Amino acid sequence: MPVIQVETCSPCVGTDNTKPTKDIAVAENLMEFQITEKALTKLKSTARSEGVDLDSVMLRVAVVPGGCSGLTYDLGWDTSLGDADETMEVNGIRVVMDLKSRLYIDGTALDFGDGLEGKGFHFDNPQAIRTCACGESFGL
Repeated sequence: MPVIQVETCSPCVGTDNTKPTKDIAVAENLMEFQITEKALTKLKSTARSEGVDLDSVMLRVAVVPGGCSGLTYDLGWDTSLGDADETMEVNGIRVVMDLKSRLYIDGTALDFGDGLEGKGFHFDNPQAIRTCACGESFGL
């Protein structure tokens, strides 16, 4: 599975902590996952440049052990579903997550940045209580 560069960050400073009104997926059990417009644009351009057909390929979002804070995000294209996987559609992109990852990702927004804090995808996870200095892992 091709890997997309990922970075994490703590919740955005200065937000009003209200639920977003668009670009949000709510699964059957009310799990929320948001993809910002910048991230959506970058995902679609990456898919085009890699020859990925978004009608038949899903974006897999996962949380795996690793990093100095204990957990890290994994993001990539996938065509298969496991027994514990659930899918949702966010702005025309099918997103797949296993149940364990969904528990960690609930309420998270996927964003893309290319500023001083690093270029790449960033997860704004309100559940993260600590992150490492490099921004690639988090802990709950």
